[in-house]
Amino acid sequence: MPTSPNAPARLAALGGCAAVFLPADPPRASRVAFWRPDGAPPVPGEEPNEELTVALPDPDDPDRPDDPDHPGAAARPVTTRTVPAVALPVAEALPVLTRARAAGSGADAAAAHWGAAAVLALQLAARGRLLPGLSAADHDAWRLGPLDAADAERLRALADAMPPHARAVPLPEPGEDGGPLLPAAAALLRAFLDAVADGLPRTPAAALAADGPAFAARAPQRLPRQRPWAQAVAAGHDAGVRVSLRVEVGGLGGPAPVFRAVVQLHSLGDPAVLADAADVWSGGSPAADAFGPRARADALLALRRAAAAWEPLTPLLSAAVPDAVELADEEIGELLGAPVARALGAAGVQVHWPRELIRGLTARAEVGGDERRAERPGSALPSLLSPGALLGFNWRFALGGAELSRADLDRIAEAGRPVVRLRDQWVLVAPDEVRRALDRQDGKLTALDALGAALTGAAEVEGERVEVTTTGWLRALRDRLADPEAPEPEPVAQPAALNATLRDYQLRGLTWLHRMASLGLGGCLADDMGLGKTITLIALHLHRQAAPATAGPTLVVCPASLLGNWQREIGAFAPGTPVRRHHGAARDLADLAEGEFVLTTYGTMRRDAALLASAADWGLVVADEAQHVKNPFSATARQLRTIQGRARVALTGTPVENNLSELWSVLDWTTPGLLGRLPDFRARWADAVEGGTDPAAAERLSRLIRPFLLRRRKSDPGIAPELPPKTETDLAVALTVEQAGLYEAAVREGLAAVAEADGVARRGRVLGLLTSLKQICNHPAQYLKEEHLKEEHSAPGKRGEEREGPRLGGRSGKLELFDELLDAILAEGASVLVFTQYVRMARLLEAHLTDRGVATLLLHGGTPVARRDEMVRAFSAGEVPVFLLSLKAAGTGLNLTRAEHVVHFDRWWNPAVEAQATDRAYRIGQDRPVQVHRLIAEGTIEDRIATLLERKRALADSVLGSGESALTELSDAELADLVTLRGAERLGSER
Repeated sequence: MPTSPNAPARLAALGGCAAVFLPADPPRASRVAFWRPDGAPPVPGEEPNEELTVALPDPDDPDRPDDPDHPGAAARPVTTRTVPAVALPVAEALPVLTRARAAGSGADAAAAHWGAAAVLALQLAARGRLLPGLSAADHDAWRLGPLDAADAERLRALADAMPPHARAVPLPEPGEDGGPLLPAAAALLRAFLDAVADGLPRTPAAALAADGPAFAARAPQRLPRQRPWAQAVAAGHDAGVRVSLRVEVGGLGGPAPVFRAVVQLHSLGDPAVLADAADVWSGGSPAADAFGPRARADALLALRRAAAAWEPLTPLLSAAVPDAVELADEEIGELLGAPVARALGAAGVQVHWPRELIRGLTARAEVGGDERRAERPGSALPSLLSPGALLGFNWRFALGGAELSRADLDRIAEAGRPVVRLRDQWVLVAPDEVRRALDRQDGKLTALDALGAALTGAAEVEGERVEVTTTGWLRALRDRLADPEAPEPEPVAQPAALNATLRDYQLRGLTWLHRMASLGLGGCLADDMGLGKTITLIALHLHRQAAPATAGPTLVVCPASLLGNWQREIGAFAPGTPVRRHHGAARDLADLAEGEFVLTTYGTMRRDAALLASAADWGLVVADEAQHVKNPFSATARQLRTIQGRARVALTGTPVENNLSELWSVLDWTTPGLLGRLPDFRARWADAVEGGTDPAAAERLSRLIRPFLLRRRKSDPGIAPELPPKTETDLAVALTVEQAGLYEAAVREGLAAVAEADGVARRGRVLGLLTSLKQICNHPAQYLKEEHLKEEHSAPGKRGEEREGPRLGGRSGKLELFDELLDAILAEGASVLVFTQYVRMARLLEAHLTDRGVATLLLHGGTPVARRDEMVRAFSAGEVPVFLLSLKAAGTGLNLTRAEHVVHFDRWWNPAVEAQATDRAYRIGQDRPVQVHRLIAEGTIEDRIATLLERKRALADSVLGSGESALTELSDAELADLVTLRGAERLGSER
């Protein structure tokens, strides 16, 4: 007997099915059936619990109306078939549907539609829009209502958008031609909303609101004698009223003001219609007449819900005319408090306060420093903003915008009443709010927390988020930092020793880096690849040598592939500046010059961290391609933190590759303590931004980090107007017969292996399966590890000796498309960069092109540094037209503007990494259009990943996923859906 999958997997599988609503009587007995249009079981490994007859529109009758409000909508001809289904009660189906709605393109359109309807139903219920009544069979039933004009419009729009699959179960009665009929969308949607409402938890409060215990019981009860009452409620449903409370106060001139809450009625059909309940009961005004004959019944139903939310309104239910209720001081205090306000708001009741009374007690924290220091905010900042420094904050209170002193609060508290005469005005404030304000004590924040609060306008104090204002030097510092590119009163001039002319945006970057370094804060220059971060850093080094306080050697830590690039650019732009490489066997840090550059790799830094930390008083410590320390727990990141400098600068084109924890790691290195501890950062910022639970969180985080991270893009106005256009094209290709066979076998065996494992072992098997499939998409020889004899060519363009090796031609759709593309590129005399994430594939391409007589270069992680420099020179000189590159080893730092074409032979899991690789050619200095070609195997995992990457690319500025590792957390069903070969590609293609 097949075993049932785990709950998350089952939810995912059902969310990928079509869904159809099956109404019942009473509504809470209704169900949602999940089925697959191809007739497959809805959940792999689970037996269906129902055979479902489904009907879809007849494709031969395209002219019949499908508008649910059209008279012919319910009579549209359809054809039927029987499919296996899993039917769930509505309450159990809600998690599946709401998940399908959130899943976007990964869910079936019908399931996503019913998910949107479920969310609407729950929102209406949360607002108290629930009415008791009887079903067609006289069962007790709750339904949603009354609906206002906006609710009704949402309902109509949702019905208009209903897919055919969502109402695919035909009606019992046949159509005029004897064929099956689809139900009308609007009626089916309304029945679903009522089923959701009827299935909500039933409480004693429900019995009070419905005037009977039946409506609080789970078991259905037939109540035919209550039909007249139900009809009265139903009649009131269409007209519908909402109640509000108008608080009036009298006797302000005497010793004891008197409060009363006056009941007001609002028409849901016409929001402009408003009248006091007293007028509606007496019928004494034109406004009251506009409500219609059911207004009193509607009002009483609304008052029942209000009284259930707040007990002091209960006397209104027994009054002959529910016009007003007298309120005691303590009840006014409750009404002013947040809990009662929330409860009444949920019941749809608004409270209107007298305009003549000032109300709204607010508290904020004021933090800052000596006003005299504001004139020279950078004078002592390195010490003030050290991780252990503390700054005091003071509480400030206001009522209706007017500042209150502690003495004012004492007088209000002593009065013990919600209405107090203060400064010749009457103020209205809840006594418990005053007590909480008096209990607040002035305290301290760490200096970096205070700076963060100054930038975002809020801080966490005693577990509560409060508004923060700044004074003194902290306000001056905030104003100075808030806009990294704001004009400086004294902008930094280009250093005289710099052998180049900086562009305007590079000068602004230099000024910003100098400002941050001078303040001891550090920063991350995150310009797009190719915009000149290296030359900007060289200019900063030269500028700092002019002042004894900032002069000193600069340590640059970078990938091994960039050592030569750094040395060349320092020699070109800062001639005469001493440079040494701390790399390889002959490493020596003796006799460092004051203004010297020391270049080292991340690997060497990790081994020699103690030596580097003690070798010099570093003026600057620079982490180039700083995404290499995106994991704060790695040995590389930990060792880099031990090397101190007067300022730290991170350079990277991708400050966030996968998730916001990487951003924390980079900025916590440049400015330790700025973003707090990583768990706190994730709880406060990352989870809300990445999860989308707080739409404003991304904007607040941006305000916090903006002063410390300068990001400019090539597409920004005025940044690089001389750059030529870039064209990006996805080229899809079918698998060969051999590839398709290998692919399906790998999927079958891989899914079986994954199903037998869990935990770390399962994640490893998932990654292994994904890797195998990508290799098959590239070439069978890569997947089968077919070796060739020749490893590398001895010189650029030299053809290898005769050898035996795997047959490459005719076995890979990608390789054949690549050959065609390359022929066109070489025919026009152009050069091309070819990126692959697999060194083995790069070697196969090298062998294949050598056999064709095409000169190539191959750079990968094992290529010695000197050989890399030679390859870059040869390609840039036009000696070799094809440069094969390992994406991991050559995706950053290199300047290869000789290329006019970039080919991504296979897809990386992160679009930011691909963009960096493309920027080897598309950067400052490129004067020809660049064409980017991405090769994608149709119907495979590459096809699905291409769609996911486009979505992730859009998130790169705010919310990011976790790359390939996220796929290891997919359920078995989700994984199968991702990797299964689709469409005609199952048969492969003969070549």
